[in-house]
Amino acid sequence: MKALISLLQFTTILPLGKPQDLENFARHSYIYPLAGYIIGGLVALPVFFIADRTIAAAAAIAGIFIISGAHHFDGLLDLGDGLMAHGDREKRIRALTDRQVGAGGIAAGIVVTILLFAGLQASSSIIIAVIIGEVCAKYSMSFLTAYGTPFRGGMHSYLHKFSKPYFPFIAALFCMPLIFLPVSPLKLAGAAIAMVVCPAILSIISKRLFGGVNGDVVGASNEITRACVILTIALI
Repeated sequence: MKALISLLQFTTILPLGKPQDLENFARHSYIYPLAGYIIGGLVALPVFFIADRTIAAAAAIAGIFIISGAHHFDGLLDLGDGLMAHGDREKRIRALTDRQVGAGGIAAGIVVTILLFAGLQASSSIIIAVIIGEVCAKYSMSFLTAYGTPFRGGMHSYLHKFSKPYFPFIAALFCMPLIFLPVSPLKLAGAAIAMVVCPAILSIISKRLFGGVNGDVVGASNEITRACVILTIALI
């Protein structure tokens, strides 16, 4: 329970009492998908009572941002700045890690949010899409925490220090309950592929441009993977 509370304090703004030592979660980062079930479930509750699909999709996105405190969305904005920066690796890292948001970050935030909104609206069930998207998004964070080599000290390097190469395989087991949702196996297979391919591609790009991965890249993976998984579910 300490590990789960520590995870939720790290990934949400839920009032969970006294702050837990982050090491409780760091030693068990394979439980990332559990946060996806909780966030997705909390978002799904009010969305269930909204009949209009456009409003429901918008409300789902708003709920995700509110519950998560837009913590990982901030990583997406930073990654956008790093990707769009001109110059050598040091200039890209500076753009990635500074606190100001530039045009690249704004563009990344808009593009991913629009795709997420479109995917939700096109899904046969917004509630199911939200739950699957959140769980798979959190799996991508477990993947990068284990396999994304840090290029500098920080939150990611701390979590990476405790992570083991087999952690993503355990995290995949935590995703297995998704098969009990009323959704076709083909859609779930597509979601599973997307939740692995997205962080893998981000890891390759980050290693080439920045020399490795940091917390911003991991947070961005959460946002990008969610959108890609939901789009995949909608398109299959």
